[in-house]
Amino acid sequence: MNNQSTLETMRKLSLWGMAQCFEHLIRLPLDQHPTADQLVAQLTQAEQAYRQHRKTVSAVRQARFRYQAAVEEIDYLPGRNLDKNQVLRLADTSFITRSENILITGATGCGKSFIATALGYQACHMGLRVAYFSLPKLFQKLHLAQADGSYVKELARLERQHLLILDDWGLQALSLHERLVLMQLIEDRHGRASTIITSQLPINGWYDYIADPTLADAMLDRLVYHAHRIELKGESMRKRSAPTDRKGEETSVQ
Repeated sequence: MNNQSTLETMRKLSLWGMAQCFEHLIRLPLDQHPTADQLVAQLTQAEQAYRQHRKTVSAVRQARFRYQAAVEEIDYLPGRNLDKNQVLRLADTSFITRSENILITGATGCGKSFIATALGYQACHMGLRVAYFSLPKLFQKLHLAQADGSYVKELARLERQHLLILDDWGLQALSLHERLVLMQLIEDRHGRASTIITSQLPINGWYDYIADPTLADAMLDRLVYHAHRIELKGESMRKRSAPTDRKGEETSVQ
């Protein structure tokens, strides 16, 4: 069998990573060709890396993040109250294995969503299932699911996620139905999966936000107990990154 036939067979078998590697290797000068055992090792490693990349791309697409973020891009500026060692420990995603939560609080623009998203991307790279939602939009989605009969299916999908990121917690008042939905989500995931919550409200204000003593006690007991807390401080990161005009004055950023 010649090299071209081998390439075609690899592609028919959907061994795309292996095919790309083999195509590269056969173009090398003869004196640079690998030995038989080296060839097998390089081809299998290339296929493994290709499949892992495809799996990560699929996980990121299904997570539906608002934007891209990476742990390596997080700023540990003085005054942010952000512990680099804590973030790096969380970035190994072992907190997900232990079904632990992360609560990130701070003022508008301080980088809460970026950190949560960066940890979500890291989980995708580790082969874990992740879903990202702005909490108000999640309620909208579940409301529509009730209307078209897919509510139970949507809740089951959320429960299957290794990591659920709920952004914008506390932006708007909760209706009774939303409190019950939130309680069900938290109860379903408690001790089984991890949740990251970002909020402008300090944690000691969440009880009043939920506005139902019984549900608040139940939710906060499940969310806060053994949770990792990140309480960001300092000025807005958007303000720091805003472009300046010719006079050096800050211009607005959307």
